[in-house]
Amino acid sequence: MEVRKSGVKITYKGDYALKTILDLTLHYGNGVVAIHDLAKRLDIPVKFLEQILLDLKKGGFVASKRGKIGGYHLLRPPAKIKLGEVVRFVDGPVEPIACASLEAAYKGCRDAHRCLFKDIWLEVSKAIADIIDDVTFEDLANKIKAKRGEIAYQI
Repeated sequence: MEVRKSGVKITYKGDYALKTILDLTLHYGNGVVAIHDLAKRLDIPVKFLEQILLDLKKGGFVASKRGKIGGYHLLRPPAKIKLGEVVRFVDGPVEPIACASLEAAYKGCRDAHRCLFKDIWLEVSKAIADIIDDVTFEDLANKIKAKRGEIAYQI
């Protein structure tokens, strides 16, 4: 039987990664953000944040600049980074059970062809994907700005 990690479980690392991307989104276009500023604003231990930023860098989400005025910035505009993309990169698949994978046919279960639950799990997977793959970090930043009473212009 094939064993595969599945299920929607956002780890602390995943949560901090999302918050880091969001903070960098809120400072997008203003140069780099120092790691100590990020850690303080997000209440994340610097050593843990270093690991998260290294992973986000490997994933193509952030870049760093070394030096006295160094820090981190987003590699892509916030409108081009989807919530689901970051969740999957950091925490893996979002399906509630392995047989509900939307990407490929699951071959680890002998009852998949007659299972009454599979269609339900596929619906759950699709609903989750529809939500998290429709939200960009720009959308989230605009919600924050609206709550703060700032005007958020969009074209």
